[in-house]
Amino acid sequence: MSLSRLIIQNFRNLNAVDLELSHGFNFLVGENGSGKTSLLEAIFYLGHGRSFKSNVSNRIIHYDHDDFILHGKIDEAKHSWSVGLQKKRQGETVLKINGQDGNKIADLAHLLPMQIIMPEGLTLLNGGPSYRRAFLDWGLFHLHPQFYSEWTALRRLLKQRNAALAQVRQYQDLLHWDKELVKLTEKVSQMRVDYATKLSPEIEKTCQFFLPELEITAQFYQGWNKDQDYAEVLAQGFERDKGIGYTMIGAQKADFRFRANGLPVEDVLSRGQLKLLMCALRLAQGEYLIQQKQQQCLFLIDDFASELDLNKRELLTQRLRESQSQVFVTAITKDQLHYMDWQNNANDVLFEVQDGEITPC
Repeated sequence: MSLSRLIIQNFRNLNAVDLELSHGFNFLVGENGSGKTSLLEAIFYLGHGRSFKSNVSNRIIHYDHDDFILHGKIDEAKHSWSVGLQKKRQGETVLKINGQDGNKIADLAHLLPMQIIMPEGLTLLNGGPSYRRAFLDWGLFHLHPQFYSEWTALRRLLKQRNAALAQVRQYQDLLHWDKELVKLTEKVSQMRVDYATKLSPEIEKTCQFFLPELEITAQFYQGWNKDQDYAEVLAQGFERDKGIGYTMIGAQKADFRFRANGLPVEDVLSRGQLKLLMCALRLAQGEYLIQQKQQQCLFLIDDFASELDLNKRELLTQRLRESQSQVFVTAITKDQLHYMDWQNNANDVLFEVQDGEITPC
């Protein structure tokens, strides 16, 4: 699937944008603050129902308007979808797919799988486990339809259990919660184990492509000792959980850990190597989705590629073109795009961005 048309109204400094997009590479060139990253943010919002920069919608809506509107046309080989999202200053979200109400953000996310590569994305490696869980769960969301409902039910049950911890006196009072919690936790964890096992070799191969001097390995941690029965873990941890007021151990603590030559990557890799590793992880996961579902994945690249040396830029371009993905790349000048050979590819489109105005070159 690819985004063939994008309409933006009142989104940050993008007041009125209507673009016909390439199914291949789309380049956005302009000075800092011109609106390049805002366009990537708008695409991300259309696919996720949220921003990668701010959780406060009032900061995204143009200051003299009451809402922003995003509209896109999504094309596949035999189908197309019209999608629209409106976010009001009061917080209300209106979402339509093919003109129909009653859809959820998850429905839209399935239509627009995307990976974003940006300098701030290093939290995937040096941030907390929640970033790596989100990375892993992205793939499960797109490859296993039942995962989203199971994980949503598990999070809801955890909230209920945490609330009950303040009211119960003995563990017997929690048993009816924990029997269901164990079932859901084991289902979610097994799906994560299976996916991580299949994805890890793809990650390691892609890391060798970008960082041949290092041996990168990926290992999934389910959130508790794999040799322990989760029902026993909950029973043994009751007094501790009751004392702190929440369930300390479980699938909500899972992690996907990366090592370089046997050591945690955040401890031994330079900033430049971490950037390459983050790029390799996003690329490997997007390519794996393409292989498994025969479905395009959008790649949003915000100024990151300009920080790579020439050889790595060419390697990144090669892999993206081979995957036949739809790609959006921002740069300050056209010279920074020379390594992507855009002038010799008829399907590539170049846009100039200036003060919120976007025009094809």
